[in-house]
Amino acid sequence: MKIGFVVNDIETEKAEYTTNRLAMAAKEMGHEAWYMGIGDFAYQPDGSLSTKARAGHAKSYRSLERHLADVKRPDVEQLIGIDEFDVVMLRNDPADDAESDPWRNNAGVAFGQLIASSGVLVVNDPTSLANALSKAYFQHFPEVVRPRTLISRDEEMIEEFIKDLGGKAVLKPLQGSGGAGVFLIDRKEAPNLKQIIEAISRDGYVVAQEYLPEAAKGDVRLFVMNGRPLEVDGSYAAFRRTNTTKDIRSNMSAGGKAAKVTVTDEMLEMVEIVRPKLVSDGMFLVGLDIVGDKLMEINVFSPGGLGSAQSLYETNFAPAIIGELERKVNIRRHYPEIDNGSLATS
Repeated sequence: MKIGFVVNDIETEKAEYTTNRLAMAAKEMGHEAWYMGIGDFAYQPDGSLSTKARAGHAKSYRSLERHLADVKRPDVEQLIGIDEFDVVMLRNDPADDAESDPWRNNAGVAFGQLIASSGVLVVNDPTSLANALSKAYFQHFPEVVRPRTLISRDEEMIEEFIKDLGGKAVLKPLQGSGGAGVFLIDRKEAPNLKQIIEAISRDGYVVAQEYLPEAAKGDVRLFVMNGRPLEVDGSYAAFRRTNTTKDIRSNMSAGGKAAKVTVTDEMLEMVEIVRPKLVSDGMFLVGLDIVGDKLMEINVFSPGGLGSAQSLYETNFAPAIIGELERKVNIRRHYPEIDNGSLATS
C-alpha cells in the first residue's frame, strides 16, 4: 500500500508522535509511508489532485528519530498524484492552527472530501470530521455518557448554570483542544467568573460543564478502532493521564503523565454506547477521554498516546492499525462501490 499521513506541518512533527509510530509500522510491514502537510495539496485545473509529500526511503530504521529525520529532509520531497495513494490518514489537529493560521482549520477536511471522492480511502471520514470541528459534536452522543453541559455566550445563563451545579464547574472554549483555555470555577475563582467568561467568549461560545471529582485522579485515554476498544495480545491501548501539578488539565501536552490503567466493565459499556455513532460517522480511530463514569471528550482528529501505551504494556499497537487499513483496501478492491464513510469503519 501507499499510505499518506496528513499532518499540520511536517517540520513541527516529533519522533514520539503517534503518527510517526504508524508510519514506521507501515514501513516495517512493507508499505510506503508518506507525510504531507495541510498546505501541500493542489487541485489541478483538470480536476486531479496532487500533493507535495516526503518519505524516508531506507529499507529499515533503528529508531523513530532516524525515520523522522529522513522524512524532514527537503531533498526527498516529491509531487505525487493523490490517485497513487491507497489510503490517506487525516492526522492533523485543526485546533493547533486555529489562532496562528485559521485558514488551515477547514483545509484538512475540505481536501479530505475531495480525496475521498477520487476513490482513495480517507480515515477518519472527512465529511463527519467537518461536523466535528467544534466540541458541539460531542453533544450528539447519548446524554448518559456526558457530563451536564451548557453551551452559551450569555453571562447570566452561565452563572445560573454554575449556581445549579453547586458553584463548581469547568469552563472552556467551544473550539480548541490540548487543554487550552480551560478554567476550573470554584470558590477561589468565583470572583473572577465574569472576566473568565468574557475572555473565553471573545473567541466564540463558552462550554460550561459539571466538574467531576474523579478528575483529580486524572483521566483515561482509551483508543477505539472500528468502534471497538483497540486490544492487542490481551492488552488494551489505554492509560491514565495524571497531573503532578495543581493544573486541572491532564493532557499530555499540558504536563500530564501516563500510568497503567485497568479497563473496567463501565468503560467498555461506554464504548458500547458510543459505538453506533462512531461507526455510522466513519470514525476509524478515535481516543475516548474518560473521567469516572463519564466521557469528557472524544478525540476524532489526531488521538495520540500510542507510545505511552506501548511503553506501559510492552505492546506495539501500531501494526494492528495498519493491518486494519490493509483489510479495508482489499475490501475496496473487491467492492469499489462502498462509500468512504462505511468502509472507514467496516
